[in-house]
Amino acid sequence: MSRALRILETVGRSQRGLTVKQIARRCELGLSTTYHLVRTLTYEGYLIRCNDGTYLPGLEVADRFRELSAAVRPPTDTAVGLRRAAGATGFSHYLARFVDGKVAITGVAEGPRSPHLEDLIVGFDDAAHATAIGKALLATLDVTHRRRYLSVVGMRPYTRSTVVDRQQLEHDLAGLRRRGTFVERGQYRDNVACAATVISTGSAESPHMVLGCTMSLEEFQRNEPTVLNQLATVSRSIAAAVANNPTPPPLPL
Repeated sequence: MSRALRILETVGRSQRGLTVKQIARRCELGLSTTYHLVRTLTYEGYLIRCNDGTYLPGLEVADRFRELSAAVRPPTDTAVGLRRAAGATGFSHYLARFVDGKVAITGVAEGPRSPHLEDLIVGFDDAAHATAIGKALLATLDVTHRRRYLSVVGMRPYTRSTVVDRQQLEHDLAGLRRRGTFVERGQYRDNVACAATVISTGSAESPHMVLGCTMSLEEFQRNEPTVLNQLATVSRSIAAAVANNPTPPPLPL
């Protein structure tokens, strides 16, 4: 099973498809083993064989993604509030929480005034140190858990502005915590800004949930006070919805 999953991940990272020999070489597997696993994955619909003999991810992968989205999506009232916020402001809004111990996006409502960020979809669990959404959730951890988390996932640079020094990140988080709003400017994507806040439900038992929104850096710099006020208003609305219909707790770190 581990080898089959490694093949799926390898093929998924290749946008042009891979031959069986290329898969075997990249996965460090024997050719006969690779042929057997590729045939099985193709039969089950997890791989597609192209006319040129290369393989791409199959439609069953999309089915598993839909099931993931259904499993982690927020309650209906919360999702409606997210879509209303995107419609009213024109900015893309996101919900995130810890899923299986990882910072993950669980809800997305895109707005026409925000740049399209193809990576920020339900299930996205990277770049916690580079996005305001991730920073807000990291700030809910104590220093030990945060250090452990970052040592596992790493702190890769997404842009020249990405904070990749752990002490600098701790300093930034301390300042952002005091303000109650988490902001990053061009740290995940050049010329894009993100603001986020932890949704407060007033219950210690409720899992931490974060609301965030994205827009062009220019628009954020021009309208920062308005954007942050709107974010706080939407956060209070979603907090009320969460209190009435709480999400299941995440798995522990």
